[in-house]
Amino acid sequence: MKQALVILLFTLFGAAGLTGCNTVAGVGEDVQAVGDGIQDAAD
Repeated sequence: MKQALVILLFTLFGAAGLTGCNTVAGVGEDVQAVGDGIQDAAD
């Protein structure tokens, strides 16, 4: 039961993440933005 809940949550969050960036270029921009944020926080 617990394993099914974990799988369901990962599936829902994965689907939400994929709809947020519909293209490969969109994914790249999102990853770059996260990297820039981490780098700015480190500076």
